[in-house]
Amino acid sequence: MLNINIICIGKLKEKYWTQAIDEYKKRLSVFCKFNIIELDEEKIKNNPSSSDIEKTLNEEGKRIISKIQKGSYTAALCIEGKIISSKEFSKKIDDIALNGFSTINFVIGGSWGLSEEVKITSQFKLSMSKMTFPHQMARVVLCEQIYRAFEISTNGKYHK
Repeated sequence: MLNINIICIGKLKEKYWTQAIDEYKKRLSVFCKFNIIELDEEKIKNNPSSSDIEKTLNEEGKRIISKIQKGSYTAALCIEGKIISSKEFSKKIDDIALNGFSTINFVIGGSWGLSEEVKITSQFKLSMSKMTFPHQMARVVLCEQIYRAFEISTNGKYHK
């Protein structure tokens, strides 16, 4: 069974986000082993300098990379990533599995994004939209799209 990990900076605080994630975890359990790995957000002062931001990204990046298993496939969610349709996303997941990867990691950075090191070590860069979303919402949308991808690949009724 395919392992899907979402490695993310920060924790969900609002109950409605955690309830949505729990629902998708339940739905995804039919298709894969699904895990969310939450990592602490680095503390940063108000009105940070560019070097403060870079230091924060690097510290968060080290923690992210420490959670990526060797031999797994990693997709970084970032603004400069590729925008794809739900059907293309489904095919991407299928192709990754067919190419011998048993684990796929989706990485969501903190409020400042992802370090260059995380982006470079990822095999794919994915953008959800040209719009900006709160990280909590992005996590829920990603879970929904992963579920939709499995439904598409199995000809389920969910995707219309």
